[in-house]
Amino acid sequence: MTCLFRFCLVLATAAVSLLIAAAAAGLAAEAQSVESDDAWVASMKTVHEKFKGQRGTFAQFGDSITVSRAFWFGLRYAPKNTSPQMAQALGLVKDYMLEDCWDWKGPEFGSQGRMTIRWAHQNVGNWLDDLNPEVTLMMFGTNDLSSLDMAEYETKTRQVVQKCLDNGTIVILSTIPPKHGQAEKAATFADAVRRIAREMQLPLTDYHAEILQRRPDDWDGASDQFRQYQGYDVPTLIARDGVHPSNPQKYANDYSDEALHKNGFALRNYLTLMKYAEVIEKVLSQKSASKDAP
Repeated sequence: MTCLFRFCLVLATAAVSLLIAAAAAGLAAEAQSVESDDAWVASMKTVHEKFKGQRGTFAQFGDSITVSRAFWFGLRYAPKNTSPQMAQALGLVKDYMLEDCWDWKGPEFGSQGRMTIRWAHQNVGNWLDDLNPEVTLMMFGTNDLSSLDMAEYETKTRQVVQKCLDNGTIVILSTIPPKHGQAEKAATFADAVRRIAREMQLPLTDYHAEILQRRPDDWDGASDQFRQYQGYDVPTLIARDGVHPSNPQKYANDYSDEALHKNGFALRNYLTLMKYAEVIEKVLSQKSASKDAP
């Protein structure tokens, strides 16, 4: 056997080994993903067994990014250019969720501008007593960036989530969007939410990651390249103030792929809708809830 032949044989053997290792890693990652998904589904089924309230109640706890009617409310009115998957999810949600929950907005419903997780920590007991939601979406953190450290944010978020779970309320956590001038800290807060969702086995909408995936280099409407625009009418995912999601008029109530790259509120609506529909499908009965709110 020549040296050249031996050398080629070694290379071929090594290549096969690498391919096998890569395939095994891929299968392991896929299995881990499935296991993780199954974990939150099983966990939320256990939580839901404790629920004694009205079926179809869906609350949204958060700050100005949540209390705005640009979030969630508009989905009830014939959104444009939806994909087949989104149309199916919207039909499922409309059939299941109580009609009044499209407009559960304001401090009595757990959403108010300028608020942090401290406010939620102080008031979540009242919201659970008054609303007793079957499912709640929760996103705090944008205002927290300037007033809380990571330890307090993570601790209080866990405690608010646990109060909801103890009530039998399923929690869908959401990461916050990136923020102008505080992008690095916003990323660490988003990592904390991912960690909480993973460790407490909760469904997650990763709004932060979706924004950076779709507009990695130009998400920030406060940057100089968008100086000709004003307010929310900016063709990227964060508005001119560098804080709130954008909502350009050209893409109002539009859910085309182009719009999901240029309308920050549309992107959040889409992510929330798809995850809530997944919770309904995998955890809750698909039987329609009563359309009369408690």
